Amino acid sequence: MTMNDPLADALTTIKNCEMRAKNEALIMPASKLIASVLRVMLKYGYIGNFEYIDDGRFGKIRVQLLGRINNCGVIKPRFPVKKNEYEKWEKRYLPSPDVGLLVVSTPKGVVSHREAKELGMGGVLLAYVY
Repeated sequence: MTMNDPLADALTTIKNCEMRAKNEALIMPASKLIASVLRVMLKYGYIGNFEYIDDGRFGKIRVQLLGRINNCGVIKPRFPVKKNEYEKWEKRYLPSPDVGLLVVSTPKGVVSHREAKELGMGGVLLAYVY
């Protein structure tokens, strides 16, 4: 297995475990970026709690699944987005208005596109979930 995009691997793992109706997913390797994307998903109720497990190598993250994710994935290439362009990307990646969220890396950290709109900030698109 090649490790070119750990975030993409993590979201694929979550999606696959959701599709199999599992109640948890084990993500490896762990990274700060994956943890911050999971934090956004947790805040909006897509996943339950998650914990970091130090295995002495790259670490793992155990994620509680709630069965609320229909689809999630990484956005590649990681498009830059201006503060007034979010709707274009919502139309492209989300099934309908007010359903799901885009995860954006902004100068204030990794947040959902709704928070980024409120903060009036652009950023870089990382992932989508609904």
